[in-house]
Amino acid sequence: MLREAYKTKRPNDNRMNIGFDAKRIVSNGTGLGSYGRTLVNDLCAIADDDCLFRLYAPNEGKEEFRNMVNISSKMAFAYPKHIGNTSHPSLITKTRGAYWRTHGIVEDLLHDGIQLYHGLSGELPLGIKKAGIKSIVTIHDLIFLRHPEYYNWIDTKVYAWKFRKTIAEADRIIAISERTKDDIIYYGNVNPDKIDLIYQSCGTRFKERVAERMYQEIRTKYNLPQRYIISVGTIEERKNILLAVKAMEYVPQDISLVIIGRHTPYTEKVETYVKEHSLTDRVRILHHIPYAELPALYQQAEVCVYPSRYEGFGIPIIEAIQSGLPVVACTGSCLEEAGGPDNIYVGPDDVEGMAHGICLSLNGNKDREAKIAKSQQYIRRFENSNVAAQVLEIYKKLL
Repeated sequence: MLREAYKTKRPNDNRMNIGFDAKRIVSNGTGLGSYGRTLVNDLCAIADDDCLFRLYAPNEGKEEFRNMVNISSKMAFAYPKHIGNTSHPSLITKTRGAYWRTHGIVEDLLHDGIQLYHGLSGELPLGIKKAGIKSIVTIHDLIFLRHPEYYNWIDTKVYAWKFRKTIAEADRIIAISERTKDDIIYYGNVNPDKIDLIYQSCGTRFKERVAERMYQEIRTKYNLPQRYIISVGTIEERKNILLAVKAMEYVPQDISLVIIGRHTPYTEKVETYVKEHSLTDRVRILHHIPYAELPALYQQAEVCVYPSRYEGFGIPIIEAIQSGLPVVACTGSCLEEAGGPDNIYVGPDDVEGMAHGICLSLNGNKDREAKIAKSQQYIRRFENSNVAAQVLEIYKKLL
């Protein structure tokens, strides 16, 4: 398959021609993928007709995620040329794609007349500054520098090298939270004037109430308990879900915990604790949940718990609040920024504090609905066009 961009003529200089790193857009269901898809869709919706957006991905990724992008006359995908089958990439093809994304893409950007390139997931290609192409990078977190214990040694070295190269290439840096901005300044010795704080964009699909029929289908499909609290995110040590599991021993017996996320070795540690403490009937772990089913799972819960020790932002908190849930999260990073003042935050090792927070947030508690409403008002700052408008303003200033 030829790259889309090679089938189009280079635009005239009067049009704003912008490229994006779309690797995560086509390959990640949540997190970085959600950020990229939401942002490009919202940018396309508010940008003038003389804007052209090219989404550069090393392969076609998953059709489910591509279909979440609103392709139009202003926006299209672009893939590397002469790299093999991008819909079912082999290991060799993936390796070539990774090399292209770091090196070869600059030649393609020049060929396509790209004036500005936005690295949506913390990376920029080498040589983009020398090529005369303006660039912006969004940095979501620097956890690999602040908490290297959660990564293997070689990965921390690779990520740190990429970070140093990227901040040297970038004309502007977008930080998605105050905590991330502080980390960029501290670890990268970056002038604060080079950094724009723009909170992570979040779509509004979780606001839409699911049909009653869908509720019942999901409840039956996953054998959901009658009353449950929910946690969404990769089940890894940094996410600290074991805190919520331990808290279940102090929560009313008719409340269960449903954990949704990708399996890692840490999952086995959680499962062992569940078995040893007779919590098997009250803790459910679900993997490989389709993105389209998440709203129904959130909306039937009573509380969302997000006990992560460190995050760059915490999109599941926003999703939960949009779904009408109170949140109990942890202090120490930026989760208070994401959820606002009307949710509960406890120390990442405070089991009884987590349990108390959950109990205060269950259905029927005083002021619960009022606090949810205030939280929903608070998170409007993260939703759609407001975020996109801020990003578009940076593009215009650079060009």
